[in-house]
Amino acid sequence: MRNIAIIGGTGIYSPHTFTGFTEKIVETPYGKAKVLCGEMAGNAVTFITRHGVGHTAAPHKVNYRANIWALKSLGVEEIFATTAVGSLNPEMTAGHFVVCDQILDFTKSRINTFYDSTERGVAHVDFTFPYCPRLREKVITCLTKTDIPFHKTGTYVTAEGPRFETAAEIKMFRMLGGDVVGMTNMPEAILAREAEMCYTNCSIVTNMGAGISPTPLSHSEVVEEMGKSIKNMEKLIFAFINANNTDIVMCNCAEALKEFGGFKL
Repeated sequence: MRNIAIIGGTGIYSPHTFTGFTEKIVETPYGKAKVLCGEMAGNAVTFITRHGVGHTAAPHKVNYRANIWALKSLGVEEIFATTAVGSLNPEMTAGHFVVCDQILDFTKSRINTFYDSTERGVAHVDFTFPYCPRLREKVITCLTKTDIPFHKTGTYVTAEGPRFETAAEIKMFRMLGGDVVGMTNMPEAILAREAEMCYTNCSIVTNMGAGISPTPLSHSEVVEEMGKSIKNMEKLIFAFINANNTDIVMCNCAEALKEFGGFKL
């Protein structure tokens, strides 16, 4: 049995895939996390809405540590995260899925580690490849069996938000090699790595970035475009949960903090 978590981003609030799941409130040292728990395809599955019910938490206010701690305490080993992104790459247009393989972190005010106290000590985790290669391959394999337009790689630029980016920032991100820009993959990805859980992200392109888009950016545009792609994302989530076949690519995510004695709740 796999123990899987799905983190729903903008627009992915209550997928029909999880109908009948049980709601739980998980207490953590960082606050409470609300999750839905159930079973699918013989696997334990947990669903958590990143922004909270009704999209009440702005990207820079999401309680990332509580969310990841809660998933770890529930025994989750695999995290499949969804995000809505703007595109910096003309080949990645609205409706396309991007299985990101790298991150550029431009967040400013977020606590990005569990190791920031004398009680937990100091730990330095390898983050050369921020997404689990095993789960990335699983997602790519699932996508190849669909008609969803997708890209096997992409660099996710995490902006602080909650405002959209300036045209100059988008130009800079493109020069640095960014492909898509969002506001939520960090510190979520690094916290999952510290907690020794496999983590992958699949981004849905909803718009072109500032200065590339011919019109001003708006949240309603993002939500509208996500609405068009929700069925495809639900199809992918269902396929991912059902992909219980033997993995071709392996990873060391479960031993990421072995040098420091492993992650302890």
